[in-house]
Amino acid sequence: MSERAAAKAHGPRREIFTFVVGDAGYCIEIEHVLEIRAWTETTTMPQTPEYVTGLMNLRGIVVPVIDLSLRLGLGRAAATPRHVIIIVRVSDQTVGFLVQGVSDILTVEEGDLKPVPRVSLPATQSFVKGVYTLSDQLIRAVDVHQILPDRDGMAA
Repeated sequence: MSERAAAKAHGPRREIFTFVVGDAGYCIEIEHVLEIRAWTETTTMPQTPEYVTGLMNLRGIVVPVIDLSLRLGLGRAAATPRHVIIIVRVSDQTVGFLVQGVSDILTVEEGDLKPVPRVSLPATQSFVKGVYTLSDQLIRAVDVHQILPDRDGMAA
C-alpha cells in the first residue's frame, strides 16, 4: 500500500518530537523544532516570569530559555549537563525549552490524540492539548502556543 493510500486509510499523520520532563513523556509537533542544544548556563534577566531561566546566545540571536518543568507546574528543574535545550520556533519567536532529555521522533495519526481528563489545574491543563497512547506509555502533547508568555510577559 502506498504512503498516500495508508494516510487515507488511517487518517492524517503527523510527526511528533518526544522528550522527558521530570519522569514523564511529552511531545511537540516536529515542525516547531529547530535544533537540540546541550545545557549551558543562561544569563538571567530581571523582571521575567519565574519559569524563564534566562537568555542564551544562539549564533548571535538572543533566545529566552523556559524551564518546561516549572512552566508545567512540576517544580524547578535542577539543570545538569545531562539536560538539553530544545530550540523551537513558535509563530515569530525563537525560544528554548529546558528538558531532562530527548527521546524520539514518532509518526502518529491525528485521531490518536485523546483529550486530557480534567484532573489538573486549569492553567496547567491549558499547556497540554491531549495525550497519545503509544504501546504502554502516555505521551502528553504540549501546546507550544500556550507555553510561551504573552506579549506583555505575563503567563498565557
